[in-house]
Amino acid sequence: MEYLHTMVRVTDLEQSLDFYTNKLGLAEMRRVENEAGRYTLVYLAAPGDLARASRDNSPQIELTYNWDKETYTGGRNFGHLAFAVDDIYATCERLMKSGVTINRPPRDGHMAFIRSPDNISIELLQKGDALQKREPWASMQNIGVW
Repeated sequence: MEYLHTMVRVTDLEQSLDFYTNKLGLAEMRRVENEAGRYTLVYLAAPGDLARASRDNSPQIELTYNWDKETYTGGRNFGHLAFAVDDIYATCERLMKSGVTINRPPRDGHMAFIRSPDNISIELLQKGDALQKREPWASMQNIGVW
């Protein structure tokens, strides 16, 4: 058995692609338009997985956009996606500057949470050991839920 992908339903494909690619930094690997099924699938991979993803053997995120409008609730019931980052403070700073709310700031230099436009929780983890605690992160409060 091997892990293939995680599917996330999205309500606005362009808004979601902006979030996942332009803000979070994932790369679009392939796209499937299915007119008969009335949906679009977009597969994304993290920068550190691009070489493996091009051979279709690394974990990917499958954004599923159903052309017929639906209301999705309970994004929190999904759980979360998780990505390791080189510098959690720099990543959170970049995301904040692009308008993303940091729901759980990296107070400990190790972990933070954000949410996608469709309320999917995304955990960011510092690669290796936690960074030294520093401001403004150490004293930031949580915003919302993750």
